[in-house]
Amino acid sequence: MKATGIVRRIDDLGRVVIPKEIRRTMRIREGDPLEIYTDREGEVIFKKYSPIGELTNFAAQYADTLHKVCMMDVLICDRDAVIACAGVPKREYLEKSLSAELEALMEGRALYMHTEGGEQMMPLNDALAHYVSCAMPIVSSGDIIGIVVSLKSLDGYGKNNLSSEVETRLISTAAGFLGRQLEE
Repeated sequence: MKATGIVRRIDDLGRVVIPKEIRRTMRIREGDPLEIYTDREGEVIFKKYSPIGELTNFAAQYADTLHKVCMMDVLICDRDAVIACAGVPKREYLEKSLSAELEALMEGRALYMHTEGGEQMMPLNDALAHYVSCAMPIVSSGDIIGIVVSLKSLDGYGKNNLSSEVETRLISTAAGFLGRQLEE
């Protein structure tokens, strides 16, 4: 655990203010759910709660299936980071922060499909070898909880030869299915 040197008092209603610098660094927004943990040494730990995180193993299996059956490179993300991927190097994508463009796309709540000759949207902040081909936000009980993304290689050599209609249907189906799993 890393010490910040910041001390806050609990108010009469039991509230503690998390400093703006920490909220910005940890990408905690107003209304974000936090899990509270305690340990035997008396430490209280706040962790960002990701509802889709409960489906990480299931999401990984879904991504693997899309990759094996359809030859798609796939990312499944919560609101902040990649939680599952297939067809791309896991160490380069898993648990990495999403790009601002992908976050904005998620907030838009609409299907995105890259158009040939259009600007290429990067999925992560780090320049990698893929761009977003198709993406659909995962919505559960009216809340955006993540996004499913298919990728294409920047070098133009890709395994995905699906028509754009089939690709959008597969990505939309994955997002819809994962959203419904969390509603149950």
